Amino acid sequence: MQMENGNTVSRRTFLVGTTGAAVAMASGFRTWSDEKIILGSGEHRYECIHDWITPPEGMIFGDTHGVAQDGKGRIYVAHTVNGQSKSSDAVCVYDEKGKFLNSWGSRFKGGAHGLDLRKEGNEEFLYHCDTSARKVVKTKLDGTVVWEMGAPAESGKYKDGAGYVPTNVAFAKDGDFYIGDGYGSSWIHQYDVKGNFVRTFGGYGKDPGQLNCPHGLWVDTRLKEPLLAVADRGNRRIQYFSLDGKHVRFETSGMRLPCHFSLRKELMLVPDLESVVTILDQDNKPVVQLGDGKPSDLRGHPRADFIPGKFIHPHDAMFLRNGDILVAEWVPIGRVTLLRKQK
Repeated sequence: MQMENGNTVSRRTFLVGTTGAAVAMASGFRTWSDEKIILGSGEHRYECIHDWITPPEGMIFGDTHGVAQDGKGRIYVAHTVNGQSKSSDAVCVYDEKGKFLNSWGSRFKGGAHGLDLRKEGNEEFLYHCDTSARKVVKTKLDGTVVWEMGAPAESGKYKDGAGYVPTNVAFAKDGDFYIGDGYGSSWIHQYDVKGNFVRTFGGYGKDPGQLNCPHGLWVDTRLKEPLLAVADRGNRRIQYFSLDGKHVRFETSGMRLPCHFSLRKELMLVPDLESVVTILDQDNKPVVQLGDGKPSDLRGHPRADFIPGKFIHPHDAMFLRNGDILVAEWVPIGRVTLLRKQK
């Protein structure tokens, strides 16, 4: 797979206190007891709190891939599950203070990737992209499956479903949704609100309208006319399409290996696999880049080697409803970091 502005990074010291130290050493997590780690500058300053979310006792995160938050503030984390974990649940649920509530989704072990949430009427649903089963699965918030679908035969792009590995889902206001075949053949598939196939566009390449790993996608409603923003990761760019699949333009400023998006008012949040989290303004110009750890070769290393305030491989990130940011990283032992907005 492909792989800050101003900051204050504290001295690295272990948690003070016998009980706390024992917990930290047993879990592999490190807690820092001196100065806060502040990332960013100006109006965009955040306290960096690594491992703000951790797995429950007996569970070991695998790659932490997707995050979502529902209308009640509950946070959902999708991870692949470490092979040494006693639990095979791939979706963990937390309250908005980061307290573990429950887990489920053992069917997604090894394949939990994109995790996108949409409110439909009075109910909210999760759309899971399972890269192992090569399916998109829609569930209720408790994990109850509503439907699941594999490669769209109607597209004419796949033979027996081969070459299809969905990575994320985006939603339009009219009910349509878009699936990015990021790890497969770089197509984007559009469906209506009932799950009926509408069209396919994109496909592998670097020319306008072509894609190389459409890893994440989001309907950008900051614009006068909503457009589909695609994290065209392999081409190191964001590519915009009309909602009917026509190429509109590229955005490359500040982009390395963009993975996905989250919107809050005029800002767009972009987790970037190449060791940084970028915030773009209304014109898609970087206003701040947070936790820049490039170059990073720490994937696969123990937590003791992780550098406070520096990201390794941000894979998904979202604005929480209070304005804080949550970042999930592609590391085999997982890491979920809170960036707490400073006032």
